[in-house]
Amino acid sequence: MHQLWLIPALPLAGFLLNGIFGRKLSKAAINAVAIGSVLLSFLWVVKTLMGLGSLEEVYVERYFTWIQSGFVNVGFDFAVDRLSAVMLMVVTGIGLLIHIYAAGYMAHEGGYYRFFAYLNLFMFFMLILVLAANYLVLFVGWEGVGLCSYLLIGFYFLKKSAGDAGKKAFVVNRIGDFGFSLAMFLIMVNFGSLDFGTVFAKAVPMANETSAGVLTLICLLLLLGAAGKSAQVPLYVWLPDAMEGPTPVSALIHAATMVTAGVYMVARSAALFNHAPIAMEVVAYVGLITAVMAATIGLTQYDLKKVFAYSTVSQLGYMFLALGTGAYSAGIYHVMTHAFFKALLFLGAGSVIHALSGEQDLRMMGGLRKKIPVTFAVLFCASVAIAGVPPFAGYYSKDAILLAAHAHHPWMYWVGVVTAGMTAFYVFRAFFLCFFGTYRGQAHPHESPLVMTAPLMVLAALSLGGGYFLNVPHYLEPLFGGEHAAHDETLVLISVGAGLLGIALAALFYVVKPGLADGLARAFSWPYKLFYNKYFVDEAYDAVIVHPLRDGSSSVLWKGVDARIIDGAVNGTGSLMRAIGGGLREMQSGYIRRYAAWVVLGSVAIIAVVSFWGGVK
Repeated sequence: MHQLWLIPALPLAGFLLNGIFGRKLSKAAINAVAIGSVLLSFLWVVKTLMGLGSLEEVYVERYFTWIQSGFVNVGFDFAVDRLSAVMLMVVTGIGLLIHIYAAGYMAHEGGYYRFFAYLNLFMFFMLILVLAANYLVLFVGWEGVGLCSYLLIGFYFLKKSAGDAGKKAFVVNRIGDFGFSLAMFLIMVNFGSLDFGTVFAKAVPMANETSAGVLTLICLLLLLGAAGKSAQVPLYVWLPDAMEGPTPVSALIHAATMVTAGVYMVARSAALFNHAPIAMEVVAYVGLITAVMAATIGLTQYDLKKVFAYSTVSQLGYMFLALGTGAYSAGIYHVMTHAFFKALLFLGAGSVIHALSGEQDLRMMGGLRKKIPVTFAVLFCASVAIAGVPPFAGYYSKDAILLAAHAHHPWMYWVGVVTAGMTAFYVFRAFFLCFFGTYRGQAHPHESPLVMTAPLMVLAALSLGGGYFLNVPHYLEPLFGGEHAAHDETLVLISVGAGLLGIALAALFYVVKPGLADGLARAFSWPYKLFYNKYFVDEAYDAVIVHPLRDGSSSVLWKGVDARIIDGAVNGTGSLMRAIGGGLREMQSGYIRRYAAWVVLGSVAIIAVVSFWGGVK
């Protein structure tokens, strides 16, 4: 055995050590435990994958029977195939870099040991999710990363907005998890198992559902779960608010762990989705709508981290577009390249915020390229990578998705191209507002320490060459088949051109003619306000769901049911008993003559009753 259990167990040990003893440890010791546990996990992943070789077959380790009841038999089992191999490298590799960076970023924050304990716990649950050999073990990791997102997003718990953001993430994800739970019940009922190998083996020979059936329902419920974790319409609203957490948390959630869980789960369930074309079409539409919607919102935001947050939502939409068109390899390819450049974008943003003593408003930045040159250089690499400029990493995965979209529905390709242009525009808008023009802030900028910039340099190298050297679609071909669309030079040139046009327009509006953007915003005030206010989706949810539930709970459930009915019944019973007791108490006055009177009255009453019944007889 290759001891797969050690991969998640090492971060779990880090969580326990720092969580229990961290208050008494030095920061150096906390770093050694937190970073060392993830480093050892990464090294064990490398050793394991080298030992497993080409992974032509799924490698499974069975540990113990978890649930045995009737025909239900669920084992606590781990498995590794090529899909989980890619995810293991992304989660542990990018997670390690984020842990190292966090040691510098969080150096002056309170709750230092608690932060790294939570970060290690996050890694533990994500690795459980990736290694799971069945849906129920996957669900353990799934729920675990949801818990950790709540803990880390609300890390600054004395700040109300952070606490609210953590609760919002937790509640919205529970909606998706309800769908996932129902899907598991249906899988168990219809396949008699939750084990991936058993379920998929039974699904492969099944006929495609030309109309909605059980498989379609299962896949749509799985999609609901994935939409919650991976922030798709309509459950994306928690992700931008997650920026209330520390920046390393934003990078970990957005790049390497939680938000990719939904993409991974759908790709893992490809054998089911392939036989439910209606569900596949819904996945593609949800992804495309999410990509466009988030990109338009990103055009107008001024909070640096929120620009990148909406970028994450949009890029996740691209991944779902790939999954919905059957291009699973392209979707996972984008998971990997996105991990490189999105981790770099968030950690780079953290370096800017660190340099400006906590400032996140782009309107209070400008002219920073000479003051923080390393951060400037790495953020440039991340920006051109996400814009899809060759030969950076985003170019390879983005075009693989767009080509698959064109093969599925040509119009989807064109919508995707326009979205790619918007992506390049809003990312470089943030880049130019941050690093060009004159400095508009109050703080005194300074470059981040090496412990923060070193991981940035590694991520910049991965953003540059990761797409070319790590050919994920070719590696995953034995698992998903040769599903990638034929290369079309013209279509590729168009999509690259859209990205370059977006960069050029951003340079025109924010470097060459800075006032032009404000003029356009005034000229197109209605769409600008719509995008700036995020389509008023949060306000709509508050009006339709939150306020009615809160007001109904207050006026109906609390004041009506609880106070009047339940409390009224309890208090009324108490008052009645008190009144009866008060009357009976008069009989126990302590006066002999009163007792004699009661005896006489009782005797008379008894004689009257006996006489009455005797007369009746």
